[in-house]
Amino acid sequence: MSEERYGEFVLVRRHGHVAELALDRPKAMNAVSTEMARSVAAACAALGDDRDVRAVVVTSTHERAFCVGADLKERNSFTDADLVRQRPVARGAYTGVLELPVPTIAAVHGFALGGGFELALSCDLIVADGTAVVGLPEVSIGVIPGGGGTQLLPRRVGASRAAELIFTARRVEAAEARELGLVDVLVEEGRDREEALALGARIAANSPVGLRAAKKALRLGHGLDLRAGLEVEDAAWRSVAFSGDRAEGVAAFNEKRKPEWPGE
Repeated sequence: MSEERYGEFVLVRRHGHVAELALDRPKAMNAVSTEMARSVAAACAALGDDRDVRAVVVTSTHERAFCVGADLKERNSFTDADLVRQRPVARGAYTGVLELPVPTIAAVHGFALGGGFELALSCDLIVADGTAVVGLPEVSIGVIPGGGGTQLLPRRVGASRAAELIFTARRVEAAEARELGLVDVLVEEGRDREEALALGARIAANSPVGLRAAKKALRLGHGLDLRAGLEVEDAAWRSVAFSGDRAEGVAAFNEKRKPEWPGE
């Protein structure tokens, strides 16, 4: 397993074709400062360009939190002009995760609040353990979810459920979060990272060309009417139909062996 650090607060570990993006600001429960936001964006840009990466798992090195959201201590010192300047930097962290071209999984334990939950919502799948507490409490401090929460949450749980959660600013514990669809997989306490990495490995065993195309079709087609969505799917199918991965996959199936993906 290799490791690479992006700034002080982000660590990327390689597990074969699975990249683990670890939030590593334990003294602040991974509160997203300007510096940390830049590091998340930089790590995502590098991973997105790496054709050897087939899945990304976002984890936390803190024992009691995935991420508690924006660094409000830093924000408290900002002038209005500072806040305006920081906005695109903060957005870069969330869009960096959201726009990763490979499947992404968040491994959540403890608190995932505000921007922390938005980082998880930016992933395709969320694995949480029994200690997880999630929520978007921004209106309780006079702002709104600004890392994608008002758009990503209703896509998960529907408009009225998202409205209730955002308007009340309430925190949701693990069992209810799973029941409501705020997380996808609920595991025993302390096993979120292990289970998310295992899920990432199962995903990464598949065609890298197919995975990227499937994610693109899922993302671009969501919200379109059926006819338009099927056109998105057809375009994605055409992008893989004549690839080396498709030829290898068919050959391996007929020869009853594991495929050796060329990734092109």
